[in-house]
Amino acid sequence: MATFQGAEDFVIGLIGMGDMGKMIMACDREEKYEELAAEFADHRPPLVVLSLSTVHVCAIRNAVVCLDIILTKCHLVATRLGAIVGGQTSCKDPEIKAFEEHLPSDVDIVSCHSLHGPSVDPRDQPLVLIKHRASDASFNKVETALRCLGSKHVYLTAREHDRITADTQAVTHAAFLSMGKAWHANQQFPWEGTRYVGGIENVKINLMLRIYAQKWHVYAGLAILNPEAHKQINQFARSTTELFYLMLEGRRDELRERVYAAKEKVFGREGSPKWEGRPLLPDGVVDRFSLNANAKSNAPAMPNNHLSLLAMVDCWSALGIVPYDHMICSTPLFRLWLGVTEHLFRTPGLLDESLRVGIEDNTFRRDDLQFTIAASGWAECVALRQFETWRERFAVTQKFFEPRFKGAVEVGQAMIRAVLESEKE
Repeated sequence: MATFQGAEDFVIGLIGMGDMGKMIMACDREEKYEELAAEFADHRPPLVVLSLSTVHVCAIRNAVVCLDIILTKCHLVATRLGAIVGGQTSCKDPEIKAFEEHLPSDVDIVSCHSLHGPSVDPRDQPLVLIKHRASDASFNKVETALRCLGSKHVYLTAREHDRITADTQAVTHAAFLSMGKAWHANQQFPWEGTRYVGGIENVKINLMLRIYAQKWHVYAGLAILNPEAHKQINQFARSTTELFYLMLEGRRDELRERVYAAKEKVFGREGSPKWEGRPLLPDGVVDRFSLNANAKSNAPAMPNNHLSLLAMVDCWSALGIVPYDHMICSTPLFRLWLGVTEHLFRTPGLLDESLRVGIEDNTFRRDDLQFTIAASGWAECVALRQFETWRERFAVTQKFFEPRFKGAVEVGQAMIRAVLESEKE
């Protein structure tokens, strides 16, 4: 609980901290207080960890911000009349439904969502604000309090938020989750061989590890609870499977026609204003961020069909998604993934080489097979709303890669910082 400076009657209570709660040094569970306080005891400058029971928080007649949870009915019923309630969950559909069902009618609802992970500096990153049911005065209070994060405020409805979040996160996560499952299935640490070397491969490896180093429920919730994400993850699995079949069957012309049609829909025709825009990733910006020891000897990148990138663009094309339309709400991870995808499709000769490898070269065939199986597996989890199956699939692969998480997160952070700095130039 914290009193907002300059407004003595405006007290902010926070519930359901998780890793995102560490951004504001709050603890809502008494049994976790000592552990959290000890974690930050040596921080300089000193930080004060705040603590208050969840039901007590709800009873405050002021603002309550709920981070990364779906509140239980008892919490919402305990909310005092006249309060402002919001959520920081990544999926707004179930959150807003819970608020509407259980909150008193005179409780204002102002939700938010920081579109980045807990280890990313919130400054200049998008922060969505949703004025779902609130007076201008209540909304201004919440917005003023959240300015301390230094984020860029984006104003959306709950449904717009879920659609854009699905467009910019759901399929991206599915791609990296599927990569991890594929490498795990083949008992392969990709940074230890000579096949995955170079800028595109650096992004694949580092961001795959970054995702598996996080909590499983973050990705499960975004995919399963967001109605807008279901069709996208299903289409990604379909695109992956159909492109893989074309490669297996040697249908060169059909593969090229399909991929080039998707290229034009997503990136525009060559020479058009859309095509001539500045690339997201400057040359060489991700080449130096590698976990692969072979990269130090300047080993050349092996030709790869990049099935994951081809399937991503095919999926966007099939669903009529133009990823550039949502850049204001994009995460650093999404900008990296879109950047390397753009690099593949816009670099002269690189896309044709990728298609040639897909038809003629079996070097990556085993990995592609497991990637296709994994993409379909994640899509089935989402369609059946199987949280427990998702958790089990995630956990076993997480354990396989766990020894390299520390180094991968550090390298991934450096990569993201480099990309963000290049955007400011």
